[in-house]
Amino acid sequence: MILDGKALSTTIKQEIRTDVNEMIGKGERPPHLAAVLVGNNPASEAYVGNKVRSCEEVGFSSTLIRRPESISEQELLDIVRDLNEDDEVDGFIVQLPLPPHINEEKVTLAIDPRKDVDGFHPLNFGRMAQGLPAYLPATPQGVLLLLERNGIETSGQHVVIVGRSNIVGTPLGILLSRKDKVGNATVTMTHSRTRDLAAETRRADILVAAIGIPRFITGDMVKDGVVVIDVGINRIDDATRKSGSRLVGDVDYDEVAPKSKAITPVPGGVGPMTVTALMLNTLKARRREIHHGQ
Repeated sequence: MILDGKALSTTIKQEIRTDVNEMIGKGERPPHLAAVLVGNNPASEAYVGNKVRSCEEVGFSSTLIRRPESISEQELLDIVRDLNEDDEVDGFIVQLPLPPHINEEKVTLAIDPRKDVDGFHPLNFGRMAQGLPAYLPATPQGVLLLLERNGIETSGQHVVIVGRSNIVGTPLGILLSRKDKVGNATVTMTHSRTRDLAAETRRADILVAAIGIPRFITGDMVKDGVVVIDVGINRIDDATRKSGSRLVGDVDYDEVAPKSKAITPVPGGVGPMTVTALMLNTLKARRREIHHGQ
């Protein structure tokens, strides 16, 4: 089974659009998402472009704030402060990575947790870890939606996550192990220091690859009947393509797919769901569902 993130994303966006139309029908303003883009990193340009298009599709208002790579840290912090204080903006993101002269942690901490629809602020991360209502980080939330909507059982399953980043691996491990509808799994977190990584990945009922190395997971590293979630988005050279390159995941799809019960493609798997999760967080921000009364 192909876990088609593109098709599921379209379905969920239609559901969001229905909610937004009801909101507008009651005379309320639609949700408003702002994005801050520093410099002209091609990947960041593509990500932010997808987010702006998704806002249009679901009926959100959106604002894109572009600044050159030469922007000072203080100038960026001033933009964050202005967005925090703007009552017409429900949520916003500062697209990472930032230039080396800007402290990403300092910028993340400056974002009002009520508007932190990326779910990166320690307050939201802590709420998530304790099982309290929180903006879930977009990629882990996208993975949960893919599993849930495709009827993939997680309770009692052994999930092996390859990669321990604060953006994907660590929060996803917390979410899948907690007592919840998509949870109750036994989670093994693996990384660059794991001994005999292949032995660990072969034990997985559900394998999540989020290590950032093209086609790292090969056919001999998985067992038959595994569910594979490939979070990786890597650009490699390909002389047969007009662009001279193509996107591949962290999984060698041709080797692993024949052994899998279900697998996400790259592109078209987790990627579209990440953007959709951001839309869901923005809708929650507009409704004050997470930090109501604060």
